[in-house]
Amino acid sequence: MTALADLRVLLRLRDFRRLFAVRMVSQAGDGMFQVGLATLFFFSPQSQGTAASIAVAFTILLAPFTIVGPWAGVLLDRWRRRQVLVVVNLMRVVLTLAVAGTILVSGIGPAIYVLALTILSLNRFLLAALSASLPQVVDGPQLLTANALVPTLGAAAAGVGGLAGILVGLAVPEGIARDATSLGVASVFFVGASVIAAGFPAARLGPSPATVPDAGPLRSDLAHLGRGLAEGARFLVRRRTPAQALVVMGVHRFLYGVTFVASILISRNLLSTGSAADTGLGVFATVLAATAVGFGAAIVLTPTVAARIGPRAWIVVCLLLACGSQLVLVATMTHASMLVCAVALGLAAQGAKIAVDTIVQRDTPDEFRGRAFAFYDVLYNSAFIGAAALAAVTLPDKGYSRPMFVVLAAAYALTALAFGRWGARVARTVTDA
Repeated sequence: MTALADLRVLLRLRDFRRLFAVRMVSQAGDGMFQVGLATLFFFSPQSQGTAASIAVAFTILLAPFTIVGPWAGVLLDRWRRRQVLVVVNLMRVVLTLAVAGTILVSGIGPAIYVLALTILSLNRFLLAALSASLPQVVDGPQLLTANALVPTLGAAAAGVGGLAGILVGLAVPEGIARDATSLGVASVFFVGASVIAAGFPAARLGPSPATVPDAGPLRSDLAHLGRGLAEGARFLVRRRTPAQALVVMGVHRFLYGVTFVASILISRNLLSTGSAADTGLGVFATVLAATAVGFGAAIVLTPTVAARIGPRAWIVVCLLLACGSQLVLVATMTHASMLVCAVALGLAAQGAKIAVDTIVQRDTPDEFRGRAFAFYDVLYNSAFIGAAALAAVTLPDKGYSRPMFVVLAAAYALTALAFGRWGARVARTVTDA
């Protein structure tokens, strides 16, 4: 069946429809809020537009995915997930309106960063709650289909929400009113998600009373999770292929992050011809669109090419393609060259990620797979935060540094050489470790 036919089958399930609606509305609000926040941090007249300020902003945006994600499951196995969806969405309403009000009163300051970090942490917690609730409304073979479709459609809803946020912002005159409006409207979506979730019976989304642990051992459970992540990391190292693939993905994500931060600075401070808030945002929007084209090409090409040459060889090809994208920027810096680089780098980044996901899934036993992907999540986002920190101390405020792009190209080439020449081709069994 096609994806659309699969979705029609799932939508016949009443409780799935409700949970699906909660996710779509909630993630549309996420997208609107995050675009509003990014515009505020990177392209508003009040933002500094320096490499250091962008590094701080990226730390705020990504820290919740690094810190909250792996630990959310412990709490979601204790708290009623229906109440989590209702209450946390209402908390986001209050905090989002607080952000909008703070912008109107005092502009960008420490309070904005604290509120934004709190809201984004709640966003991450909600995504985990939605995923944990899905097996309660779908079972059997349909669960695999739901797990494949729902996150993708949720990401699409976030994209639609982000686009709506941009349009709402452009409809308001430039200034603090625009920043406050584009953020405040997101609260309407959060209210909607809370109202829809309230339609579930209190215990419908789990956990069942029999599986809820006593309140006492929470600290013990958190410590156990920490040990579990460490055990998972050690196991991946012994297996070789998953660990090596994750290291390559971490390096790739780190290098990609430096280029991404540079593209924001270049769009805002170098290629913009008028107001950084409008022209710079427009330039960066085209860069994101070109990156999306690269992502789409990766989704189409990777299954075919990787099936023929293997995921390991495809990762090497992607690294070399990323190297070439940086050499384009070494040769010339124009809007057109930025778009060429964005398409190539988007293809390389997403193609490599799909291949790495395949290797980790294929070569990690099921009892370690959850911990492997939790560790993957931490590594993936930590690498981007590290990239932002490096960009803060190495890039000029205009974003373009020919020596830096030479270094990035060389790093991609060396990583491709090392992984292609010395990377393990077959996973090692645990008994061989």
